[in-house]
Amino acid sequence: MIGVSHLSVTLGGRVVLHDVSLEMAPGEMVALCGPNGAGKSTLLRALAGLLPEIGPPEPCRVAWLPQGARSAWGLTVEQVATLGRIPHRDQAVAPVTRALQLCGIEALRCARVDRISGGEARRAMLARTFATEPEVFLLDEPTADLDPAASHEIMRLLRTTADAGRMVVIVLHALDLALRYADRVVVMADGRVTADLPAEQALPAAAAAFGLPFGTDPAARLLPPC
Repeated sequence: MIGVSHLSVTLGGRVVLHDVSLEMAPGEMVALCGPNGAGKSTLLRALAGLLPEIGPPEPCRVAWLPQGARSAWGLTVEQVATLGRIPHRDQAVAPVTRALQLCGIEALRCARVDRISGGEARRAMLARTFATEPEVFLLDEPTADLDPAASHEIMRLLRTTADAGRMVVIVLHALDLALRYADRVVVMADGRVTADLPAEQALPAAAAAFGLPFGTDPAARLLPPC
């Protein structure tokens, strides 16, 4: 299990999490949804053990992908993925190769990460988390910069990862992806958890958090890959 209980967090003199409790179990994929400033990223950092209110992080067990993660150096894609082995203090090749394959970028392993597309670079950062071989994936907007087909591909990968017994927690603004792939949707607003529901029941609460209506839309739209 991983989680927090009655957690409140103050940053810069402002309370950003109010009495938040959340637990996940192996095999679960949980999506954190809500408007900007709701506290989703802060909660993810808390689960990663990166806040003073929480115990020290466990980097071999928990992999964290921050929002907008980028490489500040001209590393190759393979070198970026290999950073995921730092917690294990090794340079094992097999986990890195598998991570590149899972994220669909093995053909780019020798390419500089600052010379590929934003979506490809995002996959490289995700590969770094898979190279760690963690029990828990904490991912902040893992489909950012990805096109619609690639977003579904990554979400299917994360769904498969959870089904294999890992814990996956993702921050998502794309409600359609959260409702389709997650087991649970945790809705946040103003630093509080306003709902924690099975994905198929979460739409009304999510719509309320965003201040939007919901219902059946007959307009044409993209469908997920078969």
